[in-house]
Amino acid sequence: MGCMFERHYRLRLDADLLRWQAEGTISAAAGEAIRRSLGPTPVTVGVATVVGIAGGLLIAAAFLAFVAANWSAIPRVARLGMLLAGIAGAHGFGAWFARRERPHLADAAVAVGAIVFGASIALVGQMYHLAGDFAAAMLFWSLGALAAAVLTGSRGALAVALAVGCIWSGTRALEFDDAPHLPFVAVWLVAAALALSWKSAPARHLVALAALAWWGVNGGDVHNPACVWAAGTALLLGGGLLAQASGPAPVRALGETVAAYASFATVPVLAFAVIDLSGTLDLSAWLIVCGILGVAFAAVASMLMGRPSLLLASAGIALMLLAVGLSRQNVEGHEWLTNAAAIAAALCLIISGMLDHTRARVVGGWIGLAVVIAAITWTVQGSLLTRSFFLAIAGGAAIVLAFALARLLPREAER
Repeated sequence: MGCMFERHYRLRLDADLLRWQAEGTISAAAGEAIRRSLGPTPVTVGVATVVGIAGGLLIAAAFLAFVAANWSAIPRVARLGMLLAGIAGAHGFGAWFARRERPHLADAAVAVGAIVFGASIALVGQMYHLAGDFAAAMLFWSLGALAAAVLTGSRGALAVALAVGCIWSGTRALEFDDAPHLPFVAVWLVAAALALSWKSAPARHLVALAALAWWGVNGGDVHNPACVWAAGTALLLGGGLLAQASGPAPVRALGETVAAYASFATVPVLAFAVIDLSGTLDLSAWLIVCGILGVAFAAVASMLMGRPSLLLASAGIALMLLAVGLSRQNVEGHEWLTNAAAIAAALCLIISGMLDHTRARVVGGWIGLAVVIAAITWTVQGSLLTRSFFLAIAGGAAIVLAFALARLLPREAER
């Protein structure tokens, strides 16, 4: 839960505690004990802080534009001094804001310093006519921003490090043939360790987004990008569920965030499987391993937590992979098997999410189901009569499943 939603919850809880104390439901001591157990109320970003952050970004942009506009007229030593002054000034403001207990402004100042650092790499390279290696420059920028994040605890600098790191990884991935760019994993693990040590919701979201982005950039220049994205989604969803099932609270929180993003990532995977029914199935060993691990991780999480619902999630992952695999087969009638697997995968996610009261899986599953139904209805595969017949059969099977679940889960049916 983000700071904003946590704050709203805490304010509502404080009001409820006061009302319960006035009604005599709980004692004043009990109310105070609840407040102490939850810790201080999170501080949200105020309007003045937002305006200050926007002002800092505008000043940084103005500084860079001024330097670029007068680049040829400024002596070389002065150019280098201005760039170093920009970096030092940003971090100096960050330290000043930190001493004045303005953490958000301090964070933004360090992020601005990381951005100026990246621009300085490009300008210094141009000034001294260094050999042009775009990927190496991105790596240097990412490591510098990551170092700033480690030293200052800046979430903004972490965002810069991960974003630039994904660009670096995507550039390097173009040099390989159907293989992932694994060095990025080291950068990601450092970022994940920071998110765990900080116990920060924004950092967890950044790490989860970076993981999905990395799979995306590694699937852009291979024979089967749909298979790459499916394997990555499977691994992240299964790994996130397994992290939720064991480990300390920060690990479980990170696993929950990663699993939430992976649940939504199933939507484009299912859509791609149903819409693009062409190509060949030419899987690399690393894709097969990632897919199997995703299914296995979710199954292990089910055993550790004693939740059959996670077995449904594991089945949903397996069916998603099956749908993508079937979509690569040039066999007559395979599209209906693909559609059935995609529908079943979405239903498994919905049901498992409802049983676990996990909104991300429920919403992701419903969106995926809607996309699959829309694709089946409007795609040119097969005649309209055949498609209507298939949808009628699928609807009838869903109704039968609903009756079976109502008998197996009467309490859920009564709610």
